[in-house]
Amino acid sequence: MEKRLLVAIIVSFLLLAVYQIFFIKKMPPAEQVQTTQQAAVQAATPSPAGQVQAQTPVQETQPAVQVPIQAVSAQVESDIVVDTPLFLAKWGNKGAILKSFRLKKHLDVKQEALELIPARASELGIFPFGLLTEDPAFDSEVNSALFQASVPSLVLKDGEAGELVFKYASDAGVKVEKTILFKGGTYELGLKFDILKNGQKADAKLVWGPGIGNIYAADPKTRTGGGGGMAVYVANKVYRVNDKKYKPELGSYNFVNWAAFEDNYFAALFFLPGENGLASFIQKKKEADPVPYYLLAISLPEKAYIGPKEYDALIAQGRGAKNLISFSGLFGWMEEILLRALKLFHGLIPNWGVAIIILTLIAKIIFFPLTYSSTKSMAKMQEIQPKIKALRAKHKKAKQDIAQRRQLNEEMMKLYKEHGINPAGGCLPILIQLPVFWGFFRVLSIGIEFRHSPFVLWIKDLSIRDPYYVTPILMGASQFIQQKMTPTGADPAQARMMLIMPVVMTIFFMNFQSGLVLYWLTNNVLQIGQQAIMNKMMKKKRERDGQRATAR
Repeated sequence: MEKRLLVAIIVSFLLLAVYQIFFIKKMPPAEQVQTTQQAAVQAATPSPAGQVQAQTPVQETQPAVQVPIQAVSAQVESDIVVDTPLFLAKWGNKGAILKSFRLKKHLDVKQEALELIPARASELGIFPFGLLTEDPAFDSEVNSALFQASVPSLVLKDGEAGELVFKYASDAGVKVEKTILFKGGTYELGLKFDILKNGQKADAKLVWGPGIGNIYAADPKTRTGGGGGMAVYVANKVYRVNDKKYKPELGSYNFVNWAAFEDNYFAALFFLPGENGLASFIQKKKEADPVPYYLLAISLPEKAYIGPKEYDALIAQGRGAKNLISFSGLFGWMEEILLRALKLFHGLIPNWGVAIIILTLIAKIIFFPLTYSSTKSMAKMQEIQPKIKALRAKHKKAKQDIAQRRQLNEEMMKLYKEHGINPAGGCLPILIQLPVFWGFFRVLSIGIEFRHSPFVLWIKDLSIRDPYYVTPILMGASQFIQQKMTPTGADPAQARMMLIMPVVMTIFFMNFQSGLVLYWLTNNVLQIGQQAIMNKMMKKKRERDGQRATAR
């Protein structure tokens, strides 16, 4: 028994020793440090004579001991270039800011990689990715400090990942660390921030500004750049404030999912953590420069997308990012449907002009029954014109006499009913096709896919007007032919007015996007062919009806 007891005691001591060696020593060092600090503070704190010291935990009555921050900074100012298949970015270590961001697959009017950082940033000395707090002295220090960069440059191929870390710290308890994560073949940037002031976590905002892109004298009027505004996504709804209609009271939002500085085609989009972010659109002026500039200040984001407002790329971002594209108004749903359809056809035939033609043909086929019904109604209206004239002659005083006007309307409706005519039949197809027309107009105005997209020969860009006005003139001529071929139930004066419409339409379409004019021209040509077929069908029907009447 004694041997067994001795063995048990020895084994117990061995187990305790093993526990001490392998488990106790693995406790987190922070707890050991805290315990040691507490003991030291208690030892250094004298107790009044004759009194018992309270057993209150020391950390509740004494300030926390701050760990000193070691100073970190670069010796000289330098630039770090990040080269990926989609963009060439230049970061400056002074303030850890973004000095240049050129898109390789999108060109400016000089046929150079498009620059998204405005030239005015250099003039003002204000660049994106600066920091903003409520302490101007802190802002001045960190935005002018020379940060230490983790790499001198980065070159990434498709799918390759890279990291750029900027670090700055001072003996005064200031510490700023910005981490930017890149992946070749995408416009996404992963973002991480660690900001301390007086050794404590600081409440800071990231800044984008003073604009996006540049305006060139040679840019068409449909182009935008060098200005723009803020878009924020709050509770599944997009709110916009631009630099043309800026009002301070409309420039701040809470509970923001994402925020962007945008123009018509491009954006710097930032995703804020937890949908609880803050975003502000701020107007500022410098004393020597009367022209204001604008900044977007946001809660520190976790991810960014800097580049074109491409539908598929924004869809891939999730979190409602596709709403950055301005699908707006009553027919916003139609704009998105048309863009999806155009992208589908472009995938089959890589020419956006051809995609517009194919989609117009399909829309014409879908609307054919409605158009045919309308044309039949107008043809019947034309047939009963003599009877309508007789009724109007019978009630000559209808314009002045309310009783005669009511009687004329009743007899007209009776006449329409006898011949199976819907008076609104001629207008209905136009009203139904209006969303399609507006959808095309908007899609070709806002779709980055059509920017600098050629069609044939002289049409090099479907998003701007035809430089030689060839398509608007052809559109006007086709409109005139279509008008002459279409049956009308109107009186001669109204018929003459309808023939003026092609001239008016041509003038309007002179400065519309060539893609929109192409849609309308294609629609007219198809309508002419469709009208010729329907006229033949109705002629044969009249002949058959005449033969039946003769046979009776």
